[in-house]
Amino acid sequence: MKQRRQTKKINIGGVEIGGNAPISVQSMCNTDTRDVKATVRQINELTDAGCELIRVAVLDKEAAQAIGAIKKQIKIPIIADIHFDYRLAIEAIEQGVDALRLNPGNIGRREFVEKVTTLAKERQIPIRIGINTGSLEKEVQKLDLTLPEKMVLSAKKHIEILESLDFDLIKVSLKSSNVPTMIEAYELLSKEIDYPLHLGVTEAGTMRGGLIKSAVGIGTLLSEGIGDTIRVSLTENPIEEVYAGFEILKSLNLRKKGINFVSCPTCGRCKYDLIGLAKKVEDKFKNVDKPITLAVMGCPVNGPGEAKNADIGVAGGEGFVYIFKKGEIIAKSPENEVLGTLEKLIEEM
Repeated sequence: MKQRRQTKKINIGGVEIGGNAPISVQSMCNTDTRDVKATVRQINELTDAGCELIRVAVLDKEAAQAIGAIKKQIKIPIIADIHFDYRLAIEAIEQGVDALRLNPGNIGRREFVEKVTTLAKERQIPIRIGINTGSLEKEVQKLDLTLPEKMVLSAKKHIEILESLDFDLIKVSLKSSNVPTMIEAYELLSKEIDYPLHLGVTEAGTMRGGLIKSAVGIGTLLSEGIGDTIRVSLTENPIEEVYAGFEILKSLNLRKKGINFVSCPTCGRCKYDLIGLAKKVEDKFKNVDKPITLAVMGCPVNGPGEAKNADIGVAGGEGFVYIFKKGEIIAKSPENEVLGTLEKLIEEM
């Protein structure tokens, strides 16, 4: 792991991004923002799962106006995702939004950009410049550059617009569905700016493929010390994005939020339903916010040793499991009683 790149720290609704702040996990609602009740319900479910920032699509004035009502009923900062129409950005700011996802070069005349940035600066509302390979400006696409170089150039053009208006509450993303392209783009830009970077593999796919792409792309950059906030983009319930985000961070020892779950692969030595139990344990305790290592192991060969190294662990026999706590066997339990026993132990820790 390389030392984390030092970036300018910004504040989004009380959540610090960049500098020495923890790398934050965010997601995006898939509800119609105009449906306040549904959007609030989803945001609160995401909050319970650990989400720290939430983005909502602002397609029209009604959606922008809904932000005020939504914000009153949620506990995490809300970011308005806006394309082309500066009036929606102004309305979102008036409604109390905590940040904007907005590319200034895409909203028309400079006077429009000035109106947005003046108000954003006055309210201390950061703007994320979001570059996607699928929506690069035509003049940039024509240049004789590699795709990552084009992405970086596009980002710098948008940054220059904001800086020319004396605005520096900036966060940048350079997303692609192609992992090597995304990695190279972030690596290039990180050498040229000190603004915080939001990492993600866009349009990563469904659960299986999307998780792998995101873990490789986001994980590679984080291991290089690049990245200040992340979103795992999945064609799935957004809650899964949050769980995946924290798992990536925990795998690199960058966050300790929630349980560190360890389980072994199955083999012919296993004499009980390890797969079934592991899934039940992971699901039952997925929202527990304690920095505990919990191991579910299969056989008497590697199981007891690995379980001993965990805060709490189970290792299987035939029709029963041994339960360990801090390296000591404390119980022998039938399979159907394991969840209740583990729940009591976790509550006591």
